[in-house]
Amino acid sequence: MRSAHVAIGVTAMAAAALTGCSSSPDYAAVCVDEQTQERVSDYECDDHGSYGGSYIWYYLGSGQRVPSVGSRVSGGSTSEPSGSVQRGLPSSGGSSVGSSSDYGGFGSSSGHVSS
Repeated sequence: MRSAHVAIGVTAMAAAALTGCSSSPDYAAVCVDEQTQERVSDYECDDHGSYGGSYIWYYLGSGQRVPSVGSRVSGGSTSEPSGSVQRGLPSSGGSSVGSSSDYGGFGSSSGHVSS
């Protein structure tokens, strides 16, 4: 009887953990040229990029469309928000922030989410 309770507890914890992994982020971060307000490759905001440019992370909230590289950004902020942030979004843009179908769930390699 004791082993049945342990198995149920472990199953419940695993289900809760998997559910948490598949939730959508609260915000999306894209790299932006601060002077032109155009999206650039996220590589420019990583430690590996920034070859003399003024590149910053730009945060978009839930329901906003992610712009493609080369497009101007609007409706977001350069202040890092509290909550989960998705980086590494497709350069083609187009997805909505917070739409669970646009982000990978368990085992995805679509980017990283930080809190």
